[in-house]
Amino acid sequence: MSTLLAAAGLVFVAELGDKTQLVALGLGARHRLGPVLAGVTLGYAATNLLSVVVGGLLGAALPTRALGIGGGVLFLAFAAWSLRPDADDDESTDDGTGRDTAWPRIVASVAATMFVAELGDKTMLATATLAAQGDPVLVWVGATIGITASGALGVLVGRSMGARLPERATRLGSTALFAVFGVALIATSL
Repeated sequence: MSTLLAAAGLVFVAELGDKTQLVALGLGARHRLGPVLAGVTLGYAATNLLSVVVGGLLGAALPTRALGIGGGVLFLAFAAWSLRPDADDDESTDDGTGRDTAWPRIVASVAATMFVAELGDKTMLATATLAAQGDPVLVWVGATIGITASGALGVLVGRSMGARLPERATRLGSTALFAVFGVALIATSL
């Protein structure tokens, strides 16, 4: 149990103010709360699973330079993608059967964004290190709780800010965040 708590606490604190928390803030400002929280949780859980499995096996042998450059390029692609206005981002879309078709798309895009954003990040490496030293399952659960709590905090702050901002300003702000982090990732990885 101490492994779980240590992982949760360490990863929560390490993630505060991190780029992925700021990305979660931008996504929270742009989309509805439910799908963003679901996507953040799925993306972080997948990244932490990768950290525990691969990091526990390979340790420091992760190609952080290639991950950083690839992540930076993907962030720039997300910046370009977020420029396009979506009429259904914050509105439910009904396919005629009473199902909301926007919800799964938003969850998937947020999960993919958070997964890519976290690749090669300090919390991913910390999770891998903890998994090598302790019970990988408890590390995965604890790290996922910690990082999801931090991401949810960012989403809630973004959601409260987004409610006060026009949709165009929110879209441009999200685009700027993605672009800045993309360039920064590439620059620091070269």
